[in-house]
Amino acid sequence: MTDTDTTAHGADAETVAHRIHPVSKAATERQAVAIEREEAHTAHNYHPLPVVVAEGEGAWVTDVDGRRYLDCLAAYSAVNFGHSNPVLLDAARAQLDRVTLTSRAFHNDQLGPFVEALAALAGKDMVLPMNTGAEAVESGIKVARAWGYRVKGVSDGMANIIVMSGNFHGRTTTIVSFSDDPTARDGFGPFTPGFRMVPYGDAEALAAAIDDDTVAVLVEPIQGEAGILVPPADYLPAVRRICDERNVLFIADEIQSGLGRTGATFACDLVGVVPDLYLLGKALGGGIVPVSAVVGNRDVLGVLQPGEHGSTFGGNPLAAAVGRAVVGMLATGELQERAQLLGRRLHTGLERLVGHGVVAVRGAGLWAGIDIDPELATGREVCELLMERGLLAKDTHGSTIRLAPPIVIDPADLDWAVDQLAAVLEDLR
Repeated sequence: MTDTDTTAHGADAETVAHRIHPVSKAATERQAVAIEREEAHTAHNYHPLPVVVAEGEGAWVTDVDGRRYLDCLAAYSAVNFGHSNPVLLDAARAQLDRVTLTSRAFHNDQLGPFVEALAALAGKDMVLPMNTGAEAVESGIKVARAWGYRVKGVSDGMANIIVMSGNFHGRTTTIVSFSDDPTARDGFGPFTPGFRMVPYGDAEALAAAIDDDTVAVLVEPIQGEAGILVPPADYLPAVRRICDERNVLFIADEIQSGLGRTGATFACDLVGVVPDLYLLGKALGGGIVPVSAVVGNRDVLGVLQPGEHGSTFGGNPLAAAVGRAVVGMLATGELQERAQLLGRRLHTGLERLVGHGVVAVRGAGLWAGIDIDPELATGREVCELLMERGLLAKDTHGSTIRLAPPIVIDPADLDWAVDQLAAVLEDLR
């Protein structure tokens, strides 16, 4: 695929403009009713933008009043391949007519082909199928501890795992035990022991923190929730070298960064690094069903024995059918190339905004963290203004916003998204 190829799929500015419908007073009232019903009976653990999505196709979603929005969050990369992707919907529909859940008490005819394909995509031997990203992280922690006790010879109950400052791996009590985000952590103790935190991107600090009882290093190749933070190019190779030297597992949390988002199958591929365990999720379910997995070689994942870990829904036939279709789409490499080319286009456009309301831009592929000048507005305020213009994005940590559109986005739509951000910033100045 070339830049010309991606341009050919685009729409001109007039076509893009016609996709956006103005908000009417009645529309606002209808959405308010829907939001009120949700808020009245839903735990308030989210603070969503005031838009009520009813339909989605490709990179666009439609609210309950027919107004369309360009989705530049893609459900935190869970919708990498677009809303209502026909290949994935066909796989799901075909399996819905057959069987959806058997539990792992029995075999099913979809799990084998799925794990075989996923292992091949990752260049590994084995797959531990789960459902959510947090489950994949928890599973990776259990595998690392079991490996430490049964293979490395760490004394029972003494295993420790090195984690990074600014990390985000999920919301379970064990995972927030090694978070340094007060919002995720405060008020949820007591916390699970066995974790040591070092600065993200600092290989020397990592090496110094490892001792004889260290069983793993858990790291996001690119930190998503922290604001799309990309470490120095030599960092992950140094992590790999240190883990090899000290007989420690390298666990890469690729739940957001993996499966095409960064212009490669895995973000680790960008620097030529292969971890011992991949933690995958989000896009693995194609935005249709929750699917996650721990992927590694037999000498590590093989430490688990029957009855030691499980999931009623993990590896179910419906999830396996959709996951296999996702892997099939990625196996050609076309989506990764598209993310790389369009990502170059996105970042070129965003870099022009530095000094014009933007302080800094970071990221890889179709993933960008944008630091807004805090004197202009918060990230939340910018996202609200973008929503009014028909673009959905998400803030994080004060004045930072994130863009992560589906990989199938049209180039002209991508350009339009950058133009909307530029217009919002101009209005704020």
